Amino acid sequence: MSNKESFFRRHKILTTLGVIVLVLIVVPMIWLQSRARGPYHDYELDFLIPAAGDTTPAGVLQVGVSRRDITPNFDLYDSWTDVNNNGKYDEGIDTYVDRNGNGRFDGIWMAGFGTNRPAKGVNDPMWVRAIALRNNGVTVVMVTIDSIGIYHNEYIRIRKMVNPNLGIDHIMFSATHSHQVPDTMKIWSYGFRLFGLDIPYFGYDPRYMEFIQDMAREAIEEAVARLEPADMYCAQVYIEPEGFVRDSRKPVVMDNNMYLFRFTKHETDETIATLVNWGNHPEALGSRNSYLTSDFPHWLREGLEKGVPPPNGVEGFGGMCLYFQGMLGGLMTQLGVEVPHRDGVQKFKEDSFEKAESLGYNCAIVAAHALRSDLVWKNENPKIAVAAKTYLCEMEGMFKWAIRLGLLHEGYYRGGKAKSEVNVIRIGDVIILTTPGELYPEVVEGGIEALPGRDFEIPPIEVPPLRGVMEKHARMAFVVGLGNDEIGYMVPKSQWDTKPPWVHGKRQYGEENSGGPEIAATYHREAMGLLNRMNDAHPGTPNAAF
Repeated sequence: MSNKESFFRRHKILTTLGVIVLVLIVVPMIWLQSRARGPYHDYELDFLIPAAGDTTPAGVLQVGVSRRDITPNFDLYDSWTDVNNNGKYDEGIDTYVDRNGNGRFDGIWMAGFGTNRPAKGVNDPMWVRAIALRNNGVTVVMVTIDSIGIYHNEYIRIRKMVNPNLGIDHIMFSATHSHQVPDTMKIWSYGFRLFGLDIPYFGYDPRYMEFIQDMAREAIEEAVARLEPADMYCAQVYIEPEGFVRDSRKPVVMDNNMYLFRFTKHETDETIATLVNWGNHPEALGSRNSYLTSDFPHWLREGLEKGVPPPNGVEGFGGMCLYFQGMLGGLMTQLGVEVPHRDGVQKFKEDSFEKAESLGYNCAIVAAHALRSDLVWKNENPKIAVAAKTYLCEMEGMFKWAIRLGLLHEGYYRGGKAKSEVNVIRIGDVIILTTPGELYPEVVEGGIEALPGRDFEIPPIEVPPLRGVMEKHARMAFVVGLGNDEIGYMVPKSQWDTKPPWVHGKRQYGEENSGGPEIAATYHREAMGLLNRMNDAHPGTPNAAF
């Protein structure tokens, strides 16, 4: 072989190797970067509708509601037998029917506690519920979904799916945060076992999220189509925590109020919808349950719609009930709480359907009595305004790297930041603020600690409390949790406590499921700015007048 032929052959081999390197390294890097960037990288919101100075009169409020069943179709997944009855799928022990013939178990993975928790069946349906509100030329739709949580990008996709000719100015979303529904966050879906550990994510089935999005679009569009003249009644009732909820992390700071709306057909007593906002983790079934359920919100909604049966029940209102989650951080839970049955005899402390039913019905009873009491006031001038802003928040730890790798919450920005969103909705003398995760109530109610031993030797920085700004020009003000996103626990930075000496003598739960110590402070700044913007443009009635 001549030297010239040898040269060209070596050159050809090197070229081939170069192409292989390009395919094996560069192409995956490009794919990974596209995953990390996310599908809506350039999506931004920064608006206030109507603009400051708008003098359009309120007129009569219009309201429309709709719902869609989002219970998964078990026929699309493998059925299984829990041979050792431990609530988990154990390869080589449990058996299953391989419906699609792919040689692996494809279950409906339940969210909220540990991984590898496949559903055996359904106790009650999961829902998307939407309420549309229109007045003074502004249309807003509020959507609540029986989900553990949904990432910002998935909500953006729903907004883009909705018919633009409907004239919707903004769609606000929230998840009820039930811990007994299918995984929609990719962190509980069992993929495989490695070194004795269950590895999540790889078993995640995107078809269910796509189904939710389709159903949400239908519910939104139908709610707008059903708009009709309505009157709006409001009530705020204090709930004594005992028997209902506890703050499982110090300091003990809670929003003890339940916030209620009742919408009736204009100048009648016929109910179109009731709306409930209250902060408590729906986890009364605990970690060993294998049946899908929306947890206590199911019985709360049933109680307000159809009534709570005797003994000591109440009459329902008819219409449709929507439950919007409140502030969950801190952490608000009924785990370990002894919940009384309405019969005054039975009590349920252990995780069970009886406990979930009792809690939901007890909440419905409190809400029904409040909506029939002198606590009720009519929102006489229900002019609508809405403000929304996307913002970047700095992530740390595993959440940061999961986003960087395009595994979770697609949408990575330089410096380890993710994009989220805050909304403010005014309906006359009511202000609604959204938070994109599980906000610690201290940020709104006050009482943030800065005790010796904390990780950051700083004073509280999420100040002043948002409550004062929210109520400056409102008779009622509340927070919708998991609004338009789920970025985990939002812990005040001066309460961040991940290393000894522990502030309260031991490590407390929370930080491991948080995006980092900057999350709460960044949110506080953005929420404060948006609330002030709303108050300056559309001040409403000063709180002192009520």
